[in-house]
Amino acid sequence: MNAEIIAVGSELLTADRVDTNSLFLTEELNKIGVEVTTKYVVGDDRERLTDTVRRAVDRSEFVILSGGLGPTEDDVTRDAVAAALDRRLIFHQPICDAIEQRFRTMKWKMPEINRRQAFILEGAEILPNDRGTAPGQWLDIRHCSVMLLPGPPHELKFMFQKHCAARVARRAPKLAIETLVLRVAGMSESALDELISPVYKKHTNPVTTVLAHAGDIQVHLRARCATAAQSLALLAEVGGQIELLLGDRIYSRNGDALEVVVGTLLRKQKATLAVAESVTGGGLAERITTVAGSSDYFLGGFVTYSRKLKMSLLGVLPDTLEKCGAVSKETAEAMATGARNRTGATHALAITGNAGPSTDGDEAPVGMVYVAVADAAGTATVHRQFNADRERVRQFSGQMALDLLRRRLLTPG
Repeated sequence: MNAEIIAVGSELLTADRVDTNSLFLTEELNKIGVEVTTKYVVGDDRERLTDTVRRAVDRSEFVILSGGLGPTEDDVTRDAVAAALDRRLIFHQPICDAIEQRFRTMKWKMPEINRRQAFILEGAEILPNDRGTAPGQWLDIRHCSVMLLPGPPHELKFMFQKHCAARVARRAPKLAIETLVLRVAGMSESALDELISPVYKKHTNPVTTVLAHAGDIQVHLRARCATAAQSLALLAEVGGQIELLLGDRIYSRNGDALEVVVGTLLRKQKATLAVAESVTGGGLAERITTVAGSSDYFLGGFVTYSRKLKMSLLGVLPDTLEKCGAVSKETAEAMATGARNRTGATHALAITGNAGPSTDGDEAPVGMVYVAVADAAGTATVHRQFNADRERVRQFSGQMALDLLRRRLLTPG
C-alpha cells in the first residue's frame, strides 16, 4: 500500500524551517510495510491545498496531513480537506469545552478564535490530542484513509503512535520493507552508476537509488516482501552482486559515516591519529571528533594555514616550500611526518590545497589538493584536482583524507 504526506504551512517554505514530521512518518509507515510515494509541502493556500488533497486521495490508500489545525485564519487544513472530499464541517461542543478547560487550567481565557478547532469533518473520528489544543481526525473515504494531524512534532508523534499506527497496520497487508545502504568513496557518481546499473536495472524489487554528496556516494536498496526474511534474502542477492563490483570502495554497509568506520578501525588496532590541516582549516579534526569516544584514538591536530606555521609547528623545511610550493606532494608528506613526530601518533593525516576562489601568484590552481598519511611504513600521498566551489573542495578533501587512512588501516605495512 502507498501513502502520501502533505505538510501544511507557509513557514515550511522558508529557508530556516525543515519538515521533520514527514521523516518521522515515513519511518513509522515503513515499519508497518507502507511505502511513502509522495511528499508535499503546501503553504497556507486553501485552493492549492484542496487540489493537492483531492489528487492524493484519488491515487493512494493513506493520506496524512500535518499542520494547519490551529485557530487562526491561516490554518486552512480543515476547510481544504472538507472541500476536497465534499464534506461538511460540524461544530463539536465537547471539543470546544475541552479546549476552554485547557486554557482555564493555565489561568487564561480562551480566545473566541479557538472555537475553530472544534470543527470536525462529517463522518470523521476524533483523535484526542493530549499534548495540545488541536484534535486530530481520521476519515475513511472509498479506498483511502485520511489523517489530519497537528503540526508541532511532539503532538504529531504522540498522536500517530497512540491513535494511528495500529489502525494503519490493521488495514495494510503484511509487508516487510528492508533497506541496505552501501557507502562508497574514491569514485564519481557517474562511474559508480555505469558500473552497477547493469545489475540493478534488472530489478524493480528491490528499488535502487544512488545519492552523492561531496565524495560520499550512497547506494540505497529497498526490498518489499511478505516477510523480513524474504526482503533480506532479496537484498543479499542483488546487493551481493553490487558489492562484488564495487569491492573495497565500499567503506560501510550499515550506513555508518566514514569517520565512524575509520574510528572503529583505529580503536580495533589500538592505534592513534593526529592531523595537520591547511585548506580544511580544522574541518577534518572537527569531523573526527563528532564521533563519540574519539578521544580513545584521536590525539589532536595542527591548523597551519600559513607557511610560517608549517615550518615552526610541523618542521616543514623552507627549501621544500620554496621549491615545491605549499600545495604539493612534498609539503603534504612533510606536514604528515611533522604531525606524527610532534605528537607520537601511530598515524598522521595532512591536507594542503587551494579551495579558491583565487590563487596567490604562481600558487596551485583552484581545486588542487594533496593528502598524505604518515606511519611506521612511511608516507603515502593522494592528489586530486576538484572542479567545485570552495566549500565543496574542503568537503571533498576531508573525505579523501579519511578514505586514504581507511585503506592504509585495512592493508597495514
